Formats: sequence, C-alpha cells, structure tokens
Amino acid sequence: MAFSRAYIARNSLLKYSSLSTSISLLSFSSIIPTITATRSLTLSASISPQQSNTSTHHSSSFPLQTIKPTWKPMCLYYTQGKCTLMDDPSHIDKFNHSCSVPLEEDIAKSEKLRPQDIDFLLVLDLEGKVEILEFPVMIIDAKTLQAVDFFHRFVRPSNMSEERIEEYIEGKYGKLGVSRVWHDTAMPFREVIQEFEAWITGRQLWEKELGGPLSRAAFVTCGNWDIKTKIPQQCQVCSMKIPPYFFEWINLKDIYLNFYNRRATGMRTMLYELKIPLLGSHHLGIDDTKNIARVVQRMLADGAVMSITAKRKLDSPESVDFLFKNRIRYSSFAQF
Repeated sequence: MAFSRAYIARNSLLKYSSLSTSISLLSFSSIIPTITATRSLTLSASISPQQSNTSTHHSSSFPLQTIKPTWKPMCLYYTQGKCTLMDDPSHIDKFNHSCSVPLEEDIAKSEKLRPQDIDFLLVLDLEGKVEILEFPVMIIDAKTLQAVDFFHRFVRPSNMSEERIEEYIEGKYGKLGVSRVWHDTAMPFREVIQEFEAWITGRQLWEKELGGPLSRAAFVTCGNWDIKTKIPQQCQVCSMKIPPYFFEWINLKDIYLNFYNRRATGMRTMLYELKIPLLGSHHLGIDDTKNIARVVQRMLADGAVMSITAKRKLDSPESVDFLFKNRIRYSSFAQF
C-alpha cells in the first residue's frame, strides 16, 4: 500500500507540475535560445510594467542537453505567476523563466544512490528576521533527483506600519534590486499559506481533511530556524495555529554532519566544501532555495539518506524533539 501511494503521489505531482518533462541533471535550460551573457550581479526580478491576476506560474519544458548553461537572474514576477512579458524576446533574453537547478556535473548516473523512505523533498528557505518576507519552496524527487516544481511568494508583514515596511523592504531587498517586484506582488502570510496548502494538496503531498504531516514528503531546511522558530513566530503574529505539516522537518546541517563527518555552518560552507559554485544572490530566498536544492541533489548522489531530524510534540507544539544524537548545536544567541 505504501508503494502504491508513493507511485500515485509521484505521478500525480508530475501530472500537475508544469515541469513534468525531462530535466537534465547535468544542466538545466528553458526552451528559449542559449544566452551568452556571463554571470553578473544584475537584478533578479522582471521589470514587468503591469501585473496579471494569474496566481500560478507557467513553466517551460526542459530538454536534455550537455552544454553548461550560463547564469542569468530569475524573473520574480514569473515565479509568482505574474509575468506579462513572456512574448517579449528582450525580456526572455534577459531573465530566466525556468525552475532551473544547474549542477556542475552529471549525477544522474551515480552508483551511490540509496533507497529513500521519503519520495519528495520540499526545500524551504525563508527570508525575513522581523516578519517573513519571502516563502520559496522547491520540490526535489528523491528517486530521480530532479527538480519537479516550485512555489514562491513574497510575504507582506501583518504587524507593521507602511513606513516601517518601506524601511524594512529597502534594507532587505533594495540592495538586491528587487524591492519593486516585492511591493508589486507581496501578500499577507495567511493568504500565502492558503495558496501553499492548495498547491501541496493538488500534488497529493498533503490532505487537509486529515491534517497531519506531509504525505511521503518532508521539508528540508538549512538549519532549524525556518520551521522551529520563524514559522511559529509568524503564526503567532497572524493569530494562526501552526499548520500540522510544519510539525516535522529535515535539518540538512545534521544530515551533512552525520554523512560527511564534518560540520557545516551554513549553505555557503556546504557549497564550498562540495565545490558547487554559488549561483544568484545570497539572501534572496528563491536563489538560496535553488542552491540548497543543489546541495541536496549532490548529497543524494553521494549516497546520503534524508530522514526526519526534528519533530514537534503533538500536545505541546512549541516543544521540539531532535532525533539525531550527533547534531549541530547553537548558542542561545544563535539564530540559525
């Protein structure tokens, strides 16, 4: 029965995902012409002059190729289903419109892959210290190692004045050049959660009527902070209960520590030690999520097994049991 549910979930997810066509693990590209521009710290957002009412993204297919792709910034209107310039060649040429997770080497043929108890890994990397500002999730198929879909929303603070929001966003995203797209697209956290729940339900990764954890899937975060600390804080601000699918997760730092027998303080350390170049803008959530996903793919290819590292107590959600004896520990002042 477990196998049957996993098979149905995988096929259902690929059915609903617009990324259901083959995705190269050597490299990813959309069906648009190859871009010759080299990597630069340009804007990571579309400059779309208007918005669409569409709430979901429309991804292109990703044909297999063996040419290493060049990096270009992501259209952040597109990631939220609001890009209106898909027919503009100059816009398409400038911005990436794909769920690409480029790797430096082909890991699809790895002979070290091990069976996983979890079918889908939902890589999550929240942004925002005072309140959540960005909620990006990327799904990795633990069997094929492919990135099969993504969810991305900017989040509008619920407990701040407009003046404070302006200061907060400019300080966070102004230096990345994406403050405009944030203001154009951000929505309240409660609405983001509603859309996210519809998204995971449509992919048969969660059943709202039953509640409980994800089905044959688990969140992966680079540290405990995102789900252990920030999600409860934001729920409290919004007078919400912690959604039940946030009651367990995988801390990639603990998996990394136990698998490679060395401590990684964060995503950049993992990328450096695994010789995976950082792509995009650090602390832009969607880019960090992609980079963490690349670490996950490499670890799976190296033979790591992804298993739950932390669980909330059902009768006391603010309390968390850490399941690994050998785990990353932080001082009381550490945030991540």
